[in-house]
Amino acid sequence: MRSVRVGGQVYPLVPPSVRDPRLHLAAVIISIHILGQVALEFRVSVPQIITAIMTCALIEVVWTFATTRQIVWPASAMLTGSGVALILRLVGAERGDHWSWAGWQLFAGVAAFSLITKYLIRFRGTHLFNPSNLGLVVAFLVLGSRLIEPLDFWWSPLDPWMAASYVIILAGGLLITNRLRLLAMAAAFWVSLVAGIGVLSASGHCMTTAWALQPVCGSRFWWVIVTSPEVLIFLFFMITDPKTIPDGRSARVVFAVSLGLVCTLLIAPQTTEFGAKVGLLAGLVVMTPTRFLFDRYLTRDRTDPARLLTILAGDGHAPGRWRLFGRGVLAGSLAIMIALGIVIAGAPARQPVLASDLEPAPVEVEVDPTTLPVVTVSADALALNGSVDPDALALALAESLAIENEAMLRSDTSLLRAADDGERLVEMERKIEDAATKGEYPVVDHRFDSLHLDVVFTAGSQGGASLGLVAAGTQSIVTYDADQVEIDAEKTGFETTFVLRQTGDLWLITATRSPDVGGGEPGDG
Repeated sequence: MRSVRVGGQVYPLVPPSVRDPRLHLAAVIISIHILGQVALEFRVSVPQIITAIMTCALIEVVWTFATTRQIVWPASAMLTGSGVALILRLVGAERGDHWSWAGWQLFAGVAAFSLITKYLIRFRGTHLFNPSNLGLVVAFLVLGSRLIEPLDFWWSPLDPWMAASYVIILAGGLLITNRLRLLAMAAAFWVSLVAGIGVLSASGHCMTTAWALQPVCGSRFWWVIVTSPEVLIFLFFMITDPKTIPDGRSARVVFAVSLGLVCTLLIAPQTTEFGAKVGLLAGLVVMTPTRFLFDRYLTRDRTDPARLLTILAGDGHAPGRWRLFGRGVLAGSLAIMIALGIVIAGAPARQPVLASDLEPAPVEVEVDPTTLPVVTVSADALALNGSVDPDALALALAESLAIENEAMLRSDTSLLRAADDGERLVEMERKIEDAATKGEYPVVDHRFDSLHLDVVFTAGSQGGASLGLVAAGTQSIVTYDADQVEIDAEKTGFETTFVLRQTGDLWLITATRSPDVGGGEPGDG
């Protein structure tokens, strides 16, 4: 063993080894970090990454030296810090801000907490949980989606850089798990998750995301999950921690299948991507302490992968075909019960029947497009949906506002379904009902001086992305009585963000915000 002299005292030195699988895993994760900085525009900075890694490295070196009087290369600790930095995101972080120190304390704190659980939460001489997994889940649950969020399921369109990311994750993951004889476990988890998410998707599951204007539902939801780079990182590099999984090969396979189903059940009731991602990570937290049960009941001969088949076949005296038939019936019944459980658990996240899906009442309004200013477009709006015609969107906004005025004059809330949805629909219905009670009907005529198309998040980034037209100009408010006789008028300036969502062929107003409220950056990896 090598040694180093410190202050006249000689201490054993354990340097890194090129044969250490942890070094190979670190190379994969660091490669993803580099791609995220130079090409994929990850919303995480170099100081945030280094802070998480160095915090864990320092704690590990100090702890190991204090307990063993050795200076040991902190390979595992650096993986913990790197994993935290790969998954953790600070809400509101800017794309391309590679050297920002914003939120470095959060990265250091989450990384430190993750590593410390490795020393404090132990059972039978080893740590009970995967440190980064536990630390991240606790951080997301405690701090919430207004402050931090996990890495997105979807990173970017498939281009050469994204293809390179897939190659690095798949090649590195397959080589490392195969070397550790954990490839069957990783595959079992993926197949189980694919099947479980398939059942969930078929039931009409939806989630809102920061990278899509519409809720991600059904088959698209399934495809996003099963091809997600984050899911691949989770299955190759997080669930396969040798110290936090069963020992036997059969036990590992059954554990992985069970983990996939538990993750699906935790994802099922979630309506946002934040909830779905935390559900995925929390599945491992829930399952890891049970690994000893899998070892106890499924690992008698740890070199025999057919042990599970022996258990399923049974040792009774009935003819073999009847035993297998009974086991088949039991397995089929269990599969049906699990599928029903997934469908029931996913009830809160069914695709909603939106008010705008109802047939709107016929109403005709005329707007002169030449009265509208040229619309400027932000880079974020172009990245989120470059196919939208901003001028057509401005015309749709003007027509919706005209329909609102017509609904107010007629005192007919059914007309609003051709103009509004969500929060805005409820607001305008209430205004019309109040106007009918008072007998005074205010009509607002907007004159736009400027229009700017941008991305907005009305309920935080995890509430889903929307397009917003930031409008400025003057508004004339004319109040009529029940006979449509003008009784009052005033003119004021205004600056408002009109939040828009497409439903079918219509762009509807879903909310209004002050320009500095409800904005944000689209999600990334």
